[in-house]
Amino acid sequence: MTDPATSVSGDDLTRLCARMRTFIDDEVIPRERELTGEDDASTKVLDELRSCAKELGLWALGHPSEVGGGGVPFMDFVYLNEIIGRSEFGQLAVGSVTMQDTIMLHKHGTEEQQRRWIPGMVAGDLLPSVGLTEPEVAGSDPTLIATRAELDGETWVINGHKWFTTGVNRAAYCSVFARTEDDSVPRHSRISSIIVPTDTPGFEIVRAIPTMGHDPSDHFEVRLTDVRVPRENLLGERGKGFVIAQDRLGPGRIFHCMRWLGQAQRAYELMCERANSRFVHGSLLAEKGEVHRYISESAAEIQAARLMTLDAARVMDTGDDARVQIGLIKFWGARMLHNVIDRSIQVHGALGLTADTPLERMYRQARYARVYDGPDEVHRMSTARRLLRDPDAAPWR
Repeated sequence: MTDPATSVSGDDLTRLCARMRTFIDDEVIPRERELTGEDDASTKVLDELRSCAKELGLWALGHPSEVGGGGVPFMDFVYLNEIIGRSEFGQLAVGSVTMQDTIMLHKHGTEEQQRRWIPGMVAGDLLPSVGLTEPEVAGSDPTLIATRAELDGETWVINGHKWFTTGVNRAAYCSVFARTEDDSVPRHSRISSIIVPTDTPGFEIVRAIPTMGHDPSDHFEVRLTDVRVPRENLLGERGKGFVIAQDRLGPGRIFHCMRWLGQAQRAYELMCERANSRFVHGSLLAEKGEVHRYISESAAEIQAARLMTLDAARVMDTGDDARVQIGLIKFWGARMLHNVIDRSIQVHGALGLTADTPLERMYRQARYARVYDGPDEVHRMSTARRLLRDPDAAPWR
């Protein structure tokens, strides 16, 4: 594959984005219906798209260059991920689906852990998963994790219950977050992350959880019963699981917002196409005042979210604390995504409720945005608390 410069800018980034846009719009989107299942046919289509992405130099662009990725900087990757997000299958087609876990392992993993797992993730030969959320405790507060891991000599013994363990049925390993310290330790230092190969005895996939927008579901319930893995499978430092989780979730929230931009832009384009072609009550929909409002408000909300996302990525790229920027864009972007898709469905009328357009599926999946990686209410609350403690932390200061 083509190896982009580690610092992509100007015309280079523009050309790279143009190639990505052509690939997503002309190759991935036309084959979305073929990709919705998990049969051999859909796997073959995905393999064809992945091979094409590699030939075009579009594979694993955001993965660090020192582990074999494209090395595109975080800020530049915002523009690429915005395009990748135009299709829900974009991440799988261009290999960015393993980007967060590769970065997490590159930052916190031992040399042996990196050697064992990273090359396969960069190449697209294996997938990771994360065991964080549990049904018995609030997922928005990782300090409440009840899964326990205890040392028995040189072996971790893990017992617990996870769910929404995305993609674990296809994953080679799961980063299980478990309580390793007792209550005498501060609550943010009681959790550790441990790498568990998914073929380890006692690691049981209970079921695929039926969820809106996913058929078949990609989210799974998992039970761990006396799961035993070597002591060296600890990821990072003992008791630093909360730090590792936040290291992953922070960039991950921006990644989500990047992709939401692509989804919202696609819904906006479909809305404009429909308005310019549908004749009703004596004129085109494009001539109706209410549709004008839909178009202009959608454009304004998308642009506002886009600028906020770019600003959050800029702050993170500099190494500064971006928690306020991330909190703001997480709940604002989720609201924007819902609003734009909802308006597009309304302009399409009954057609928008059918599977003849991607909108009904996009709408169901957009509902996730207000819950995963922290519900809107938590982000509003935590961001407001930071701003009240330090009003100068506002992004415009």
